Amino acid sequence: MSSQIVPLVIIGVSVLFILGIKFLSSPKTARLGNLVAAAGMFIALCVLLKTDGTSVWSHGWSFNYTLIVIGTLIGLIIGAIGAYSVKMTSMPQMVALFNGLGGGAAALVASLEFIKGAHGPEIAGIKLPALQAASAFIAGSMLFATLIGSLSFSGSIIAYLKLEGKFEKPHTFPGQNILNGLILLVILGLCGFLTFNASGGNATLAFIVLFCLALFFGVAMVMPIGGADMPVVISLLNSFTGLAVAADGFAINNLAMVVAGTLVGSSGTLLTLLMCKAMNRPVTNVLFGAFGSSGGSAAAAGGVAGTVKPIQADEVALLLAYAQRVVVVPGYGMAVAQAQHSVRELTEELGKRGVEVQFAIHPVAGRMPGHMNVLLAEANVPYDQLVEMEAINPSMDRVDVCLVIGANDVVNPAAREDKSSPIYGMPIIEADRCKTVIVMKRSMAAGFAGIENHLFYKDNTRMLFGDAKASLNALVAQVKAS
Repeated sequence: MSSQIVPLVIIGVSVLFILGIKFLSSPKTARLGNLVAAAGMFIALCVLLKTDGTSVWSHGWSFNYTLIVIGTLIGLIIGAIGAYSVKMTSMPQMVALFNGLGGGAAALVASLEFIKGAHGPEIAGIKLPALQAASAFIAGSMLFATLIGSLSFSGSIIAYLKLEGKFEKPHTFPGQNILNGLILLVILGLCGFLTFNASGGNATLAFIVLFCLALFFGVAMVMPIGGADMPVVISLLNSFTGLAVAADGFAINNLAMVVAGTLVGSSGTLLTLLMCKAMNRPVTNVLFGAFGSSGGSAAAAGGVAGTVKPIQADEVALLLAYAQRVVVVPGYGMAVAQAQHSVRELTEELGKRGVEVQFAIHPVAGRMPGHMNVLLAEANVPYDQLVEMEAINPSMDRVDVCLVIGANDVVNPAAREDKSSPIYGMPIIEADRCKTVIVMKRSMAAGFAGIENHLFYKDNTRMLFGDAKASLNALVAQVKAS
């Protein structure tokens, strides 16, 4: 392919990437968005090869077609196995793991380029200039990609383990933030040194130390964060991976990587900020606040005025069957119970009776961005029934029955009523304003914030205790029989 045509093709690839991200913003078009972005990446790979087997970007370096084909096939196989075998409830873990692999790959590419340049090897008969002769910008790009990619890899592995429940609670110790700050200062110092002194054995040793410290810093950064804050962490680490890929693109003169990485980095950063806004918490509080590790038990111990009023499934079925409007608020408890299909069956039965049913979606419900949307889409719940928090809150006082399934802090009125609450100011789905609220939970256990939910004690709230899936199946049977 002519090198004059390649920039035009890359522009087209960039458009495909942008369209792919745009389509991912809606459950209706998310599948198409994946395909469009994948097509863009495939085209980008193809146009990097000339007909003589060399790269149009990499100074005549030869491509090893065998390794490219093997790597592509391994990736396709792993992706297919993951897509068909991983349960929807484990999708957040899969996202964290795949994101970590992307960051690790970006770090390895930058590391190899840095070490290769530092020793000035000879490849394909072409003597490459030593890295010290290259611009400081290129050297900095390689070091930045190594640092951010390594951090994303190790941090994502810890996020995966937290989502798996290995250690959900924050792990902290006195002076932890100070220690992390010192490690970061050492890393930045090594980056500054290597940017202008990247040759010889000392440079290689310093680079290895930098790589190891970056991996450790990723672990140290994520360990103090609670498991329920992992949606924000995954989004932030995803943006780190994108930035690492973009830096790789600058380092090896690959415009497709620059474009793709920049898009992922910017969109991931924006999503992180939006989720923090939805929780009314700054990013620094998520990263350094150890939210959920302390203070929650004290808040819970104070108690809440009112009494808990249990209800039976047959009574709930009657309320639902004769309601005009029902709103379902799904939460992580629904995902754990794998109750999304039972929810859809219940809403279909209510729809046959002329009941208007909607799903109120909180931005941070679940364990990853859009977790509830993914689960409900997998259960074939109509997209037009999914309503975002801002859109549904104004009309909640006209809802006959609000069915809260496994959600906790995202419906806690303490965020609006109790200035001493750690979640005060956090936007919530205002379920307490509905005429009747049915909360489905296994027990009275607190949410990740560790505080009592004021909603449970409201006069218009009834508690349906038990496994969400079993309770929903009982409701379906009762509604059919009523």
